Amino acid sequence: MKIAMACDHGGFHLKEHIKKYLTEKGIEIVDHGTYNEDSVDYPDFAEKLCKDITSGESGAERGILICGTGIGISIAANKCKGIRAALCADVFSAKMSREHNNANVLCMGERTTGVGLAEMITDAWLETEFAGGRHQRRVDKIMALEN
Repeated sequence: MKIAMACDHGGFHLKEHIKKYLTEKGIEIVDHGTYNEDSVDYPDFAEKLCKDITSGESGAERGILICGTGIGISIAANKCKGIRAALCADVFSAKMSREHNNANVLCMGERTTGVGLAEMITDAWLETEFAGGRHQRRVDKIMALEN
Protein backbone atom coordinates (compact mmCIF):
# COMPACT_ATOMS: atom_id res chain seq x y z
CA MET A 1 0.00 0.00 0.00
CA LYS A 2 1.14 3.53 -0.79
CA ILE A 3 -0.27 6.55 1.08
CA ALA A 4 0.22 10.23 0.28
CA MET A 5 0.60 12.63 3.20
CA ALA A 6 0.68 16.40 3.57
CA CYS A 7 0.23 18.99 6.28
CA ASP A 8 0.63 22.62 7.14
CA HIS A 9 2.88 23.95 9.91
CA GLY A 10 0.22 23.18 12.53
CA GLY A 11 0.22 19.50 11.59
CA PHE A 12 3.92 18.99 10.96
CA HIS A 13 4.78 16.99 14.08
CA LEU A 14 1.78 14.66 13.83
CA LYS A 15 2.46 14.10 10.12
CA GLU A 16 6.03 13.15 10.88
CA HIS A 17 4.90 10.80 13.65
CA ILE A 18 2.26 9.07 11.52
CA LYS A 19 4.67 8.89 8.57
CA LYS A 20 7.22 7.05 10.74
CA TYR A 21 4.50 4.86 12.27
CA LEU A 22 3.24 3.77 8.84
CA THR A 23 6.72 3.33 7.36
CA GLU A 24 7.58 0.97 10.21
CA LYS A 25 4.49 -1.06 9.23
CA GLY A 26 5.82 -1.38 5.68
CA ILE A 27 3.53 1.23 4.12
CA GLU A 28 5.16 3.44 1.52
CA ILE A 29 4.63 7.17 2.05
CA VAL A 30 4.62 9.94 -0.55
CA ASP A 31 5.31 13.12 1.44
CA HIS A 32 3.93 16.30 -0.14
CA GLY A 33 5.17 18.53 2.69
CA THR A 34 5.39 20.75 4.51
CA TYR A 35 8.82 19.79 5.78
CA ASN A 36 9.19 22.11 8.80
CA GLU A 37 7.23 24.38 11.15
CA ASP A 38 7.48 27.53 9.01
CA SER A 39 4.07 29.09 8.43
CA VAL A 40 2.39 27.91 5.20
CA ASP A 41 -1.13 27.91 3.77
CA TYR A 42 -2.95 24.59 4.21
CA PRO A 43 -4.98 24.86 0.96
CA ASP A 44 -1.74 24.62 -1.02
CA PHE A 45 -0.82 21.32 0.60
CA ALA A 46 -4.34 19.92 0.40
CA GLU A 47 -4.32 20.69 -3.32
CA LYS A 48 -0.96 18.95 -3.89
CA LEU A 49 -2.10 15.78 -2.16
CA CYS A 50 -5.54 15.74 -3.77
CA LYS A 51 -4.11 16.21 -7.27
CA ASP A 52 -1.82 13.27 -6.61
CA ILE A 53 -4.68 11.04 -5.42
CA THR A 54 -7.02 11.90 -8.31
CA SER A 55 -4.34 11.76 -11.02
CA GLY A 56 -2.72 8.57 -9.76
CA GLU A 57 0.63 10.26 -10.39
CA SER A 58 2.52 8.69 -7.48
CA GLY A 59 0.44 5.55 -7.22
CA ALA A 60 -0.82 6.52 -3.76
CA GLU A 61 -4.17 4.87 -3.14
CA ARG A 62 -5.34 7.27 -0.43
CA GLY A 63 -4.14 10.34 1.43
CA ILE A 64 -3.77 11.72 4.93
CA LEU A 65 -3.91 15.47 5.59
CA ILE A 66 -3.12 17.14 8.90
CA CYS A 67 -3.39 20.72 10.10
CA GLY A 68 -3.90 22.24 13.54
CA THR A 69 -7.53 21.18 13.88
CA GLY A 70 -8.07 19.26 10.66
CA ILE A 71 -10.96 21.56 9.80
CA GLY A 72 -9.35 23.92 7.29
CA ILE A 73 -7.43 21.24 5.44
CA SER A 74 -10.54 19.03 5.18
CA ILE A 75 -12.60 21.90 3.80
CA ALA A 76 -9.88 22.64 1.24
CA ALA A 77 -9.57 18.97 0.25
CA ASN A 78 -13.30 18.61 -0.29
CA LYS A 79 -13.18 21.44 -2.84
CA CYS A 80 -11.02 19.21 -5.06
CA LYS A 81 -12.91 17.15 -7.63
CA GLY A 82 -12.87 13.43 -6.90
CA ILE A 83 -12.01 13.79 -3.22
CA ARG A 84 -14.04 12.54 -0.29
CA ALA A 85 -12.10 13.83 2.71
CA ALA A 86 -13.24 12.92 6.21
CA LEU A 87 -12.17 14.78 9.33
CA CYS A 88 -11.94 12.07 11.98
CA ALA A 89 -11.30 12.53 15.69
CA ASP A 90 -12.37 9.05 16.79
CA VAL A 91 -12.01 5.46 15.61
CA PHE A 92 -15.71 4.89 14.87
CA SER A 93 -15.87 7.89 12.51
CA ALA A 94 -12.72 6.70 10.76
CA LYS A 95 -14.28 3.27 10.16
CA MET A 96 -17.59 4.72 8.97
CA SER A 97 -15.88 7.21 6.66
CA ARG A 98 -14.42 4.24 4.79
CA GLU A 99 -17.23 1.70 5.15
CA HIS A 100 -20.12 4.01 4.24
CA ASN A 101 -18.51 6.96 2.42
CA ASN A 102 -15.46 5.41 0.76
CA ALA A 103 -13.38 8.37 1.96
CA ASN A 104 -10.13 8.59 0.04
CA VAL A 105 -8.54 11.23 2.29
CA LEU A 106 -8.30 11.14 6.09
CA CYS A 107 -7.95 14.48 7.87
CA MET A 108 -6.83 14.96 11.45
CA GLY A 109 -5.84 17.82 13.75
CA GLU A 110 -2.52 17.84 15.57
CA ARG A 111 -3.78 20.24 18.23
CA THR A 112 -6.93 18.19 18.86
CA THR A 113 -5.76 14.58 18.54
CA GLY A 114 -3.05 12.86 20.58
CA VAL A 115 -0.55 10.63 18.82
CA GLY A 116 -1.90 7.38 20.30
CA LEU A 117 -5.43 8.16 19.16
CA ALA A 118 -4.13 9.35 15.78
CA GLU A 119 -2.43 5.96 15.32
CA MET A 120 -5.68 4.13 16.14
CA ILE A 121 -7.69 6.37 13.80
CA THR A 122 -5.16 5.84 11.01
CA ASP A 123 -5.16 2.06 11.50
CA ALA A 124 -8.96 1.87 11.50
CA TRP A 125 -9.16 4.06 8.40
CA LEU A 126 -6.58 2.03 6.48
CA GLU A 127 -7.96 -1.37 7.51
CA THR A 128 -11.64 -0.68 6.81
CA GLU A 129 -12.96 -1.51 3.36
CA PHE A 130 -15.85 0.20 1.57
CA ALA A 131 -19.06 -1.79 2.04
CA GLY A 132 -20.54 -0.89 -1.35
CA GLY A 133 -24.15 -1.93 -1.83
CA ARG A 134 -26.61 0.78 -0.81
CA HIS A 135 -23.67 2.97 0.17
CA GLN A 136 -22.40 3.05 -3.42
CA ARG A 137 -25.61 4.76 -4.53
CA ARG A 138 -25.06 7.43 -1.89
CA VAL A 139 -21.40 7.93 -2.77
CA ASP A 140 -22.43 8.28 -6.42
CA LYS A 141 -24.89 11.00 -5.41
CA ILE A 142 -22.19 12.79 -3.43
CA MET A 143 -19.86 12.70 -6.42
CA ALA A 144 -22.63 13.94 -8.73
CA LEU A 145 -22.77 17.13 -6.65
CA GLU A 146 -19.44 18.12 -8.25
CA ASN A 147 -21.13 18.49 -11.65
